[in-house]
Amino acid sequence: MNTLQFYIGGAWVRPDSADVMDIINPANGEACGKLALGNRTDVDLAVAAAVRAFDSWSATAPAERKAVLQRVVEVYRRRSDEIADAIMIEMGAPKGLARGPQAGSGLGHLEDFIRAMDDIHWERPLFPGDTSNQIVLEAKGVAALITPWNWPMNQVTLKVGAALAAGCTMVLKPSEFAPLSAALFAEVLDEAGVPAGVFNLVHGTGVAVGERLSSHPDVAVISLTGSTRAGVAVSKAAAETVKRVGLELGGKGADIIFDDCNVEAAAEATARHMFRNSGQSCNAPSRMLVQRKVYEQAVAAAARVAKEVRVGDPAIDRTEMGPVVNAGQFGRIRGLIEAGIQEGARLVAGGADLPEGINSGYFIRPTVFADVHNGMTVAREEIFGPVLTILPFDTEEEAIEIANDSVYGLAAYLWTDDAEKARRVSRKLRAGMVRLNGTDLPYGAPFGGFGQSGIGREGGVWGIEEYLEVKAISGWPNAA
Repeated sequence: MNTLQFYIGGAWVRPDSADVMDIINPANGEACGKLALGNRTDVDLAVAAAVRAFDSWSATAPAERKAVLQRVVEVYRRRSDEIADAIMIEMGAPKGLARGPQAGSGLGHLEDFIRAMDDIHWERPLFPGDTSNQIVLEAKGVAALITPWNWPMNQVTLKVGAALAAGCTMVLKPSEFAPLSAALFAEVLDEAGVPAGVFNLVHGTGVAVGERLSSHPDVAVISLTGSTRAGVAVSKAAAETVKRVGLELGGKGADIIFDDCNVEAAAEATARHMFRNSGQSCNAPSRMLVQRKVYEQAVAAAARVAKEVRVGDPAIDRTEMGPVVNAGQFGRIRGLIEAGIQEGARLVAGGADLPEGINSGYFIRPTVFADVHNGMTVAREEIFGPVLTILPFDTEEEAIEIANDSVYGLAAYLWTDDAEKARRVSRKLRAGMVRLNGTDLPYGAPFGGFGQSGIGREGGVWGIEEYLEVKAISGWPNAA
């Protein structure tokens, strides 16, 4: 499955660069195709195409842009299984996950942006009844979109869908570790009739392509989902030309289980959530905080789930957890598991060895550490793998203190049967999202966090607004 062309100006074109890399199937560690890697010239050509398309696309009526998005949804829905199979191959998502939440999230976000467009007041009076002062929302400009490998279509559609709805033109740089689904998505947009130059795709590394996009003088807004390190680099590069920067970065989600709930059910649900997608989710509940009275009960339940998770070939229907994405992540996660053992955490499930019966590929055993404290490496660093850490607490105040003792603030989880406690604690958690008692946020909810988890929000109205400028006009003439 080779990806040797870029989509620029409404056509598939050969790259300027001759550099290629192997696309690795993480389930076996073997090459499954070749990927062309772009350079500065490729980026400049893509940005120039987006600049040429901007005036006409940004001037379209919202209804026209909505119609384009509706066509994209139709084509995406028809090709969803192709996209899912690509995700399964490129980053190891099990078939059920790939055809369900992975590919399905892309469709869900696109459909929600169509709905959200009706909730945006593109033109409105500054004050109710004020006919002389008008507020107008306009597309920001050319957008550079840099997306990760862990939820490829989730992040691509959150950015591309919002930018299309706002009237921006764009250049997408997907992760070089998840290029296949992005290339199929470009085919979807082409088939749906997105005008030439509105959407452009350039593959490549962060150093060669990402840095040029971040610093390009004709790019007005940049949106990145990735590591905090990458977010800092993009922010510095964008500062020279005063771009708007949106960042969705790391997380170290606290999952608080009080003793007044169904503790086993809460611990089991937390563990299953943690091991979904091989733990490669920035909003994963990676720190489970349990009230001491029921602590060992929760530890036993989480360990039981870890030992029951079916790890194996993503293409087999029964598989619940596949590999991690690449050799680099594989080595890093195993190193952090070893660090947890060396620092005195109690290993109750998993470990750094390959899962039983598996001798190739980048597979990590579902791992649970108990007796962790917030000073340990495994409690502070985002492991981005199937590793759950469990910490005890005594009081509500202590739970909140431990939960907020992190540079991150993306997602938090809370389990209690006390309604007032749920309201009280959720307000005190420094996180952009709080999920109570196993509930999930719907499409259209703002996705983003506090602290080093990023800047800005994605999804729904909030996501579209990231690509809009606000213009105030005085002396607005009354309608004849």
